[in-house]
Amino acid sequence: MEIRTILLQTRTTVERNLISKYNTPGPRYTSYPTVPYWDIKGFNIEGWNDSVRQSFKQDDQGISIYIHLPYCESLCTFCGCNKRITKNHSVEAPYIDALIREWQQYLSLFSTVPRIQEIHLGGGTPTFFSSDNLSRLISAISDSAEILPNATLGLEGHPNSTTLEQLKTLRTLGFNRVSYGIQCFDPKVQLAINRVQTIDQVKAITDISRSLNYSSINYDIIYGLPHQTLQSIDLTVHEVIKLRPDRIAFYSYAHVPWIKGNGQRKFTEADLPNASDKLELYTLGKQKLLDAGYIEIGMDHFALPSDTLSTSYHEGRLHRNFMGYTEDHSRLMIGLGVSAISDSWFGFAQNVKSVEDYLAHIHNGESAVFRGHLLTEEDLMIREHILDLMCHFQTNIPELSQQPDILDRLAEPLRDNLIALDDDQIRITSEGRPFLRNICMAFDLRLWADQPQTQLFSMTV
Repeated sequence: MEIRTILLQTRTTVERNLISKYNTPGPRYTSYPTVPYWDIKGFNIEGWNDSVRQSFKQDDQGISIYIHLPYCESLCTFCGCNKRITKNHSVEAPYIDALIREWQQYLSLFSTVPRIQEIHLGGGTPTFFSSDNLSRLISAISDSAEILPNATLGLEGHPNSTTLEQLKTLRTLGFNRVSYGIQCFDPKVQLAINRVQTIDQVKAITDISRSLNYSSINYDIIYGLPHQTLQSIDLTVHEVIKLRPDRIAFYSYAHVPWIKGNGQRKFTEADLPNASDKLELYTLGKQKLLDAGYIEIGMDHFALPSDTLSTSYHEGRLHRNFMGYTEDHSRLMIGLGVSAISDSWFGFAQNVKSVEDYLAHIHNGESAVFRGHLLTEEDLMIREHILDLMCHFQTNIPELSQQPDILDRLAEPLRDNLIALDDDQIRITSEGRPFLRNICMAFDLRLWADQPQTQLFSMTV
């Protein structure tokens, strides 16, 4: 029996109606408030620096550092990240210099030597940079801080460009995690998104990573890509399961060409699966991962029972920030580099988005931050609820007694069996998990107070 026939037999009219009803634009909630709803006018550098000092003084976990390395040698047309396409590697050294100087700016705010719990190299393509430059960057940070014994240090790598030398160098510096962007193994899809890599290439770099004792290997897979079919997902997830990564991020493709420009106009909306078909892609992939022994973690993530992300989820320690899901609940996350976002728990700050502006600000001894948001008490309360939903699929009811509008908005998901009431908790049901973003939107006071007049977010399904 064909894959589509099997899925359609289990897809009820009610489920199809839910897809139609809840497939609306919505945030992914890597923060609250979400970036379009930051109070930029109420933000200032002095207030931001004070929030960093406050968070640092209260730190008992160690801080996290996200470093944005924007350069790529070629454009992947599905990508929504801030990137700069070039084959000119002379850009590496000046950018590394700027990152080190920006780190020194933050050091001046700390009252003691910082303790680092987490470092993540994102991009762009971090492995665009040479081993020597990566070593220079990490050494400059570690020489001015204490890297905690159980720290998690990770990088994102392109299977086609990550080298043995880079992985060896970073492993020597304490890196123990690596994430590879797989996206899809279907050749037609790979051509459409300009990301061609073979199964053998992915296996080779995975084997190298394991031989160097990287303790956790993650694969990114995307569903909803142009020309993607159930057969595409079946092939991709089947091959991924054979390679057995410790973690898998199974993302929904976010089609936002109005934000990211021509990079996502190499194909048309007609080439994309519709909402119902897209959910079938997710349902198939999810079931194959669960059958293979992976555990569903929060939204879009899966991990083997042996992985620390699974342990963190089961122990109620899972956290979510701009880097995604993490078992490290560091309240202070410093973002270094162009467009990087920092989170002090009490505030957010984002760096300028152009490489030239970033380099100029840092060269002149200025902060690269150009916008941000300082959280109110109400913001902090809503942030906790949304984090609980995103990480644990549940949140407490008593705190909502003063928010009748939220409870009113939850009435519809309750009738549709997307949530359930258990004692003093709101719990997201298994039927409701594909609509997690919609349920979080019911709590988003800033979104409801100022409904967008244009589409700001990708579709939730």
